[in-house]
Amino acid sequence: MIYFIPPVLAIFFALLNYSLVVKHSEGTDKMKEISQAIRKGADAFISHEYSVVFKLAVPIAIVIGILTAWYVGVSFLIGAIMSSLAGFIGMKIATRANVRVANKARTTKDISPTLKLAFQGGSVMGLSVGGFALLGLVIVFYLFRHQLEPDQLVIVKNFLGVNFIPFAMTVSGYALGCSIIAMFDRVGGGVYTKAADMAADLVGKTELKLPEDDPRNPATIADNVGDNVGDVAGLGADLLESYVGSILSAIVLASYIYALSGSKFYDTAKKLIYYPLSYTMIGLLASIIGIYYVILKKGTKKPHRDLNVALFTSAALSLLGNLIFTILFFKDVKNLEVFGFKFGALSPYAASVLGVFSGIIIGLLAEYYTSDDFKPTRILSEKSKQGTAIVISGGMALGMRSVFLPSLFLFFAILLADYFSGIYGVAMASVGMLSFVATSVSVDSYGPIADNAGGISEMAELEPQVREITDKLDMVGNTTAAIGKGFAIGSAALAALSLFSSYIFSQASPGQVAADVLGLLKLNMINARTLSGAIVGAALPYMFSGILIESVVKSAAIMVDEIRRQFREIPGILEGKAKPDYERCITISASGALKQMVTPTLIAVTTPLISGFLFGTEFVGGVLVGTTLSGIMLALFSANSGGAWDNAKKHLEQGRLEGLGKGTPEHSALVIGDTVGDPLKDTVGPSLDILIKIMSVVSLIMAPLFMVYHLF
Repeated sequence: MIYFIPPVLAIFFALLNYSLVVKHSEGTDKMKEISQAIRKGADAFISHEYSVVFKLAVPIAIVIGILTAWYVGVSFLIGAIMSSLAGFIGMKIATRANVRVANKARTTKDISPTLKLAFQGGSVMGLSVGGFALLGLVIVFYLFRHQLEPDQLVIVKNFLGVNFIPFAMTVSGYALGCSIIAMFDRVGGGVYTKAADMAADLVGKTELKLPEDDPRNPATIADNVGDNVGDVAGLGADLLESYVGSILSAIVLASYIYALSGSKFYDTAKKLIYYPLSYTMIGLLASIIGIYYVILKKGTKKPHRDLNVALFTSAALSLLGNLIFTILFFKDVKNLEVFGFKFGALSPYAASVLGVFSGIIIGLLAEYYTSDDFKPTRILSEKSKQGTAIVISGGMALGMRSVFLPSLFLFFAILLADYFSGIYGVAMASVGMLSFVATSVSVDSYGPIADNAGGISEMAELEPQVREITDKLDMVGNTTAAIGKGFAIGSAALAALSLFSSYIFSQASPGQVAADVLGLLKLNMINARTLSGAIVGAALPYMFSGILIESVVKSAAIMVDEIRRQFREIPGILEGKAKPDYERCITISASGALKQMVTPTLIAVTTPLISGFLFGTEFVGGVLVGTTLSGIMLALFSANSGGAWDNAKKHLEQGRLEGLGKGTPEHSALVIGDTVGDPLKDTVGPSLDILIKIMSVVSLIMAPLFMVYHLF
């Protein structure tokens, strides 16, 4: 029962922060009116989205329950519910905090209290992600604790001939439930927000030279609604899914290594199953302290520094707390060498430390490539003097270059983690990277809140100083979002490798025992099926990304036509004498997002199923390898190039290019570059790491079935 305490505490503090934020004033009547329109649009979309999602989730749960066991379907639904709750609460606070942050900037004219309020609003999302993810996992552990008994932690066969370890399959169901919701949230929210953003920029900024978030632009409200459904609810579900996937990968590995070793080391295996859960509990407590340290301490007027203080405090406390815990937890444990541990009890902890530091380094590299504090983005902004094509080509080159160094650090992390404690160590590196996810999501979620606050200040025609404050916060938010995407992508790579190892183990038969369990981890890449599967898998992220970008383009094109129609047919909009039809643009965005979000999810779920039932487990193994490698590279490219284009535009807008400002041809070139990057950084990049993990988990669940039933 002690495992319930940290997640319940996190949810309590999330609700406390929610109540403290909404006690602040919403400001003027005009601000309240704008906020209400954003809130109404976001609430309508998220409610409609979840009604569609659960119409699909329930049949999926039933099918999974039939193919495996009833309890897997139940755990799938628990995962879906927990992920939905986190996204719903986070979006609720974002649509209520935005106007209060704008008003705080209006009344104080001070960046420090404005930052704190925005961060406190973002912390509701962060604490909800950590709290609901672990609460659901603890519920699964508690409901199905009998599956952890020695006679249950073995490979069994169901009536279809599917072999699996009951508890490993149960937690896999939970993770898949989280992943399905994450995919819908990320794709639906991503299409919504980027269609509105692209259309608003292309017509408003480049054609009519309107300021960003100008109330005369019909797409302005839809753009601000999109920030909430895409960058808050979508982001939260994304990182919750990554968090759960990392924990799952370690649990499943420990279960299979134990079962295949002849069930000799039960006490050790049980500790290794509980270890990642315990590790993240300590990380969650550390995040609560890190978050409140920033909320309660005196502000520095340096938002970037304050946000980094929250991250580094949480990371340091998590590492220290888990060092003490690991020493005590494994004090009397023997036979760790069976699991590939080179340095005894501290081996998995050392691997997790590698994960933390590689995550921080990947995040800092993302900051280097996307922040205008550094050379790459400044140079990209300067390229606007040569025209739009140079800006776009320069951004693509920056994104491609940015892939190499993060991959290099991932390589070192995987190699060293495996050396310290085998493939279980790779899983723990992923767990370590996301152990303080509550803080990283809080930092990420603060950005869209600040962005919305800026939009409200513009639409409510507040003093320019208010917009200056919110723009500074928003610019830092773009960089922290890029850092958060780096964490998500890096952890996806580590978790996918661990899940892939579990996929190979899952092909074992009941009663099978191996003297060298880790020696079973072999996949013949020269095999024709495996190699052809890898080629198909490598192509899949490109097709997937193309579908997503095309979805954004379709919705944006319809909205561009609608904005032009309104300016043409409704006299007085440009003069501010007539009010645009905001509702029509909101409807276009919502309709496009809801239509397009099903196909990418079906691709993620059905690709391993079709591959497995046609060509068997070796082909699916190749598909997973190809998709993981290709997807990670494409995700890094998309996140960093898109972030750089966005901040290169803001670099000029902040007056940092001498003699250039808004409304100039150089500004138009950077705005177009930003619109090219929008679907990359906020739709494609974040969705690819979910694609990788959904395919891995579906393959893990269905692998034994592919062995028995395949056509060729």
